[in-house]
Amino acid sequence: MNILIVEDSPELAIEVKDFLSASGYVCKIAKDCATALDEISSNDFDVVLLDLGLPDGNGFEVLTAIRKTQSKTAVIIITARGELDDRINGLQLGADDYLTKPFALTELGARLFAIIRRMHGFTVNDLKVHGFTLQLQDYKVSFEEDPINLTKKEFDIFQYLVLNKNRVITRLQLTEHIWGDILEVNSDSNFIDVHVRNLRKKLEKHAPISWFETVRNVGYRINV
Repeated sequence: MNILIVEDSPELAIEVKDFLSASGYVCKIAKDCATALDEISSNDFDVVLLDLGLPDGNGFEVLTAIRKTQSKTAVIIITARGELDDRINGLQLGADDYLTKPFALTELGARLFAIIRRMHGFTVNDLKVHGFTLQLQDYKVSFEEDPINLTKKEFDIFQYLVLNKNRVITRLQLTEHIWGDILEVNSDSNFIDVHVRNLRKKLEKHAPISWFETVRNVGYRINV
């Protein structure tokens, strides 16, 4: 998942980014309102972690902008301002959750995962597709209890396609959501195709995967 961290404390921003990156998320940092609004206008984020006390304005302005343009983006307000009025205002403006500083990174991770589960409409930690099971928190895949050894990127691709089942996902979308925008200039290369080809080979050793469709010159789709 693609996450924007809006936080003016460099130490906290980097600490959160390192923690979430280690958990498989793709993260970017914005240190003020102006940078956050610029990122939001040019990128699609799955989740925004939003501080309220920013040096050039109020985080509520960023939240309002998000809700005007990206209704599907989840927002977790993270702030030292724990007053009831702030919490109510944030939720009324469309925030999905509220976390008061200081907080444990593990609690942030749990709240984030809970929001992602709700966003994609599942209530358990496992995804099942055509006999395959993805254990989301453990990054494991199995077929009828037989474990399959996937690389981290292979798992991320498989998970993203399953979460977006019955939709064509383009190579550029995979680039942005799995690697961030660092490979955008190479989005026409076969970098993603190599990972997908290796993923398919590993899955095919266990069962036919005609449901794992390559859409010529566009991308991929998992049909359920």
